[in-house]
Amino acid sequence: MTATLNDVTPRKVKAELSAEAKAAADLVRLAKEQGLSLTGPDGLLKQLTKTVLETALNEEMTGHLGYEKHETAGDGRSGNVRNGTRSKTVLTDTTGPVEIDVPRDRAGTFEPQIVRKRQRRLSGVDEVVLSLYAKGLTTGEISAHFAEIYGASVSKETISRITDKVVEEMTDWAHRPLDEVYAAVFIDAIVVKVRDGQVSNRPFYAAIGVTLDGDKDVLGLWAGTGGEGAKFWMSVLTDLRNRGIKDVFFLVCDGLKGLPEVVTNVWPRTIVQTCIIHLIRNTFRLTSRRCWDELKRDVKPIYTAVNATAARAAFDDLAEKWGGRYPAVIRLWDNAWTEFIPFLDYDLEIRKVICSTNAIESLNARYRRAVKARGHFPNEQAALKCLYLVTRSLDPTGTGRTRWAMRWKPALNAFAITFNDRFPTAETY
Repeated sequence: MTATLNDVTPRKVKAELSAEAKAAADLVRLAKEQGLSLTGPDGLLKQLTKTVLETALNEEMTGHLGYEKHETAGDGRSGNVRNGTRSKTVLTDTTGPVEIDVPRDRAGTFEPQIVRKRQRRLSGVDEVVLSLYAKGLTTGEISAHFAEIYGASVSKETISRITDKVVEEMTDWAHRPLDEVYAAVFIDAIVVKVRDGQVSNRPFYAAIGVTLDGDKDVLGLWAGTGGEGAKFWMSVLTDLRNRGIKDVFFLVCDGLKGLPEVVTNVWPRTIVQTCIIHLIRNTFRLTSRRCWDELKRDVKPIYTAVNATAARAAFDDLAEKWGGRYPAVIRLWDNAWTEFIPFLDYDLEIRKVICSTNAIESLNARYRRAVKARGHFPNEQAALKCLYLVTRSLDPTGTGRTRWAMRWKPALNAFAITFNDRFPTAETY
């Protein structure tokens, strides 16, 4: 007997649809038969949202009363019964405003949870508002966004109340206790325009700490006055000490004058390291563009030297070659020398992670993006609220944190050896 192709070729078995997929397919088919669109003011999604919410509310009422709808309320029960429904419109983040019927009980003791009393927005709406605010949109722009996308009227006052909900959370975050020891702390400030009578530039200070596990954490945000100064950094570092930080191996900064003395007052054993990237950037800023390539070659032996002595020799060569043409460059490096050379005494793994403030510069870039979109803020709290919401939305998937921890693993091993007398023991850490 000759076998046919169908006899020897295995047939593909159609995958079984899940219960959810079958339900969705039935709903889509029903919508097509009735001529309904999937989205829009009277679309399938909106009707489905209404049905799901009302079904959940009725189930809550059944649990509250202890018997099903249309079932008698006898058998020794309290006598409390259903008392019709009341209409209510709630705003959702997917289908806009949805009108639902909320069940009532005669005793007035029913407290719904899926849509609480006096609740006009589902929780997803608040998250959308906070996300848009963190991206620098004003309350008016967010209100216009909801009107355009969802066809819903959300006042600027309502949006302001939503964002104000994070103020208490922000306060708790700013006063949370911190670890006793950090491998490194990176500090920097950004300028934000705040209207206080008149619009003025205000420094907002930020600090990132790296724990002994290699985790990166934004330690806090502080609003200052005037220009960035070592005096205010004193209050910032004192606040960090009062919140539990007893020791920091390295504090990396952009070379602000007077800062090393401030750090020594707070943590006497901390090493202050000037950002090498800032030094190089300022070097190019003081020189002609046509000299950059040659200067780049002459500066590199300084920050890649094997030790401080070799770095000084390379610097002397730089001074001899460029001192006559660009004395400001030589003065720049000479003034920063004490805070520049500390990292040269340590292993290459440690050098790589503390030679620059790139960690906090990337954070400041996110801050500046949100600040630039706003232009200026009505008050200090509004600015802090925006910066905190940016901080809150960092790395939602956690991939950045994972990459950071992997990058710091070799350095942490070197830290454990180099600072073994200050590294917590297994019993206390």
